[in-house]
Formats: sequence, C-alpha cells, structure tokens
Amino acid sequence: MNDSPPSIPPVQPASPPVAAGDSPPRDSWRSDELLGSRDEVFILHNNDVYRLRRTRQGKLILHK
Repeated sequence: MNDSPPSIPPVQPASPPVAAGDSPPRDSWRSDELLGSRDEVFILHNNDVYRLRRTRQGKLILHK
C-alpha cells in the first residue's frame, strides 16, 4: 500500500477579488485554486506533509 500523498500540480497565483479599500497580500491564492473540486490537498513543507481540508461548512482545516 502506498502511504505517500498524491502528486499535486503547482498552482499559479491569481488576482483574488478585492473589496473596496482592501488590497490582498501580494502572493495570495484563493482556496478554490488550491483545492479545485477536491475537499483536501496535501502540502509538503520542510519534509513534513500537511493536509488542507475543506469542511462541509466551507471552512478550512490544516492538519499535520
């Protein structure tokens, strides 16, 4: 059985919608750009794997 996370293609940042008077961080991604139609993705950071999950209520949870 393969316990490694699935391969995830890199995502390019897009211009998120901006509310009047607000400016988003320069290097930001929308959650739907990261997740697409999936409910979770795996992120490799400093040789640790994290799981970013979208809940049924539309919130995000990051697990190590």
